[in-house]
Amino acid sequence: MNTSKPVIAAFDFDGTITTKDTLFDFIKFYHGKTKLLLGMIWLSPVLILFKLGFIRNDRAKQKLFSHFFKGVNINDFNLVCANYSLRIDSICKAKTLERIKWHRNQNHQVVIISASVENWIKPWALKSGLGDVLATQIEVEGDILTGRFSSPNCYGQEKVNRLKETFPNREDYTLYAYGDSRGDKELLAYADYPTLYK
Repeated sequence: MNTSKPVIAAFDFDGTITTKDTLFDFIKFYHGKTKLLLGMIWLSPVLILFKLGFIRNDRAKQKLFSHFFKGVNINDFNLVCANYSLRIDSICKAKTLERIKWHRNQNHQVVIISASVENWIKPWALKSGLGDVLATQIEVEGDILTGRFSSPNCYGQEKVNRLKETFPNREDYTLYAYGDSRGDKELLAYADYPTLYK
């Protein structure tokens, strides 16, 4: 392998950089524990059907996001996202941060690629010196969240699709990839150097 090629290091976010799923953690941060629990009760039929395999991951996630955030002003939403970046600091995995630091010291390009919403990842990424975030995008009409996603859920094969769109000439770079779940399987298979965190 040509070691003189540029190197890209792609890191999953939830469970790889962080210790927990940030979707539920962000909902609790935004709305509080009581509203999260009431919402989960209301959405329990959807969640049960998802667990049984009758509803796809992206559809279940869409319904969850819409329930909690449809009708919210995007400026208010982004302000909470910026504040949440401090919370992210407290739930990061030290070993992953060390690995990110190693890649940056090698002048490798570090990319976060996640099924979570980019709005609450980007503030943390930017203050951590990581500018590249490929994540699920949300739809906004007239400064109001519609509750829908404006991009496919960045999960599974979609992670590879997004990486190909951003870095199309695969033969021109070496790819490291880091993940922790089945949603990262395709990304890890696409990499020259895959790492699965247990």
